[in-house]
Amino acid sequence: MTRKKGKPVSFDAMVKFFMQSYNIPTKKDMNKLMDRLDRLEKLIIATASGKRRRVSIGAADSDQTIHRKSAVTASAKVLEVIKRFNQGVDFAEIQGITGFGEKKLRNIIYRLNDIGRIKRIRRGIYIAA
Repeated sequence: MTRKKGKPVSFDAMVKFFMQSYNIPTKKDMNKLMDRLDRLEKLIIATASGKRRRVSIGAADSDQTIHRKSAVTASAKVLEVIKRFNQGVDFAEIQGITGFGEKKLRNIIYRLNDIGRIKRIRRGIYIAA
């Protein structure tokens, strides 16, 4: 019995298949990587020279800028609110001041209690440790 011949596979398709299956980078991949490295180098140079407010990380012809914000985390905000109240503060008041959603706030309070930054006086009342 003879084998049925199918459509012949082109050499380009075969090379592309092997490059994809063995994760061999193409010229396009290398160019993308080089562009990203250039942007990172520009960012490092800009932060080292003292330009911390606006840093251009785009290509030379683009006008993209990044505005850096202060590094205040959500946990730090919640902790500051709790520290303001010496007698303790309840969940609803923390939520009203911070504006965080219920699930996010519960996770933050759990984490702060777990690492020992706050204490639970009673159910729903928290004080800074």
